[in-house]
Amino acid sequence: MNNQIFQLNEDVAVVIGGTGELGGMMAESLGSFGAKVAVVGRNADRGTARAKAITDAGGEARFFAAEGLDADSLAEARDAIKAWAGSSASVLVNAAGGNRPDATISPGGDICKLPLEAWRDVLDLNLVGGALLPSQVFAPDMIEAGVGSIINIASMSGMIPLSRVVAYSAAKAAVINLTLWLAREWATTGVRVNAISPGFFPAEQNRKLLFNEDGSYTERGAQIIGHTPMARFGRPDELAGAVVWLASRHASSFVTGKNITIDGGFASVTI
Repeated sequence: MNNQIFQLNEDVAVVIGGTGELGGMMAESLGSFGAKVAVVGRNADRGTARAKAITDAGGEARFFAAEGLDADSLAEARDAIKAWAGSSASVLVNAAGGNRPDATISPGGDICKLPLEAWRDVLDLNLVGGALLPSQVFAPDMIEAGVGSIINIASMSGMIPLSRVVAYSAAKAAVINLTLWLAREWATTGVRVNAISPGFFPAEQNRKLLFNEDGSYTERGAQIIGHTPMARFGRPDELAGAVVWLASRHASSFVTGKNITIDGGFASVTI
């Protein structure tokens, strides 16, 4: 990646879910390319540690507490970030999301018995808190400034049903659709909206599902890798690099409007 082309020195980047493993990696990557990074989430210890890692590497970062499903909480964080950074956010990465066990169909399970409460909770977490509300809160400043990049983190399971996470897959498919709608809606304002759909990434929440203690694949891990594009798990550094690419103000000159497959089993969707 060319440092000159992708420098983000003019940008204030907000990473919702920057307290997580992948969101934190994205935050560090944005910071390494010069953006002032607001690490936003609920876990103060992890968020503060991630911000410190960015500043220790020579960047500028700070943790801001916020609840992704609470518009008032997000608005308070937005205003605090603006006061800290001296300008409004020009990059928003919506990396918050997750699943819950009772919204997953176990082997031999019956989707007809899936609790509606669990389904709604997963859709709210990934679609409302993971894309819609943060965009509603942060986009108006970008539209007023005439420049901005919103990057939603979807999933390959939102494009192809890869496993038993039915509610999560439906929510991420909705994130992709919302991304396309927002991209068209704000196309004339200078605000770009994209979604990255990662494949399977070995993270803390799924490591035991994917790997045995000796590092070999579990039976489920072997099944997943057999259905994952590129026939391997994604690498966090590749995902972080894609975020920097889409955050860059130069990206508008070569984002093509097609589904772009990037090595590592994830795709960027834009119009």
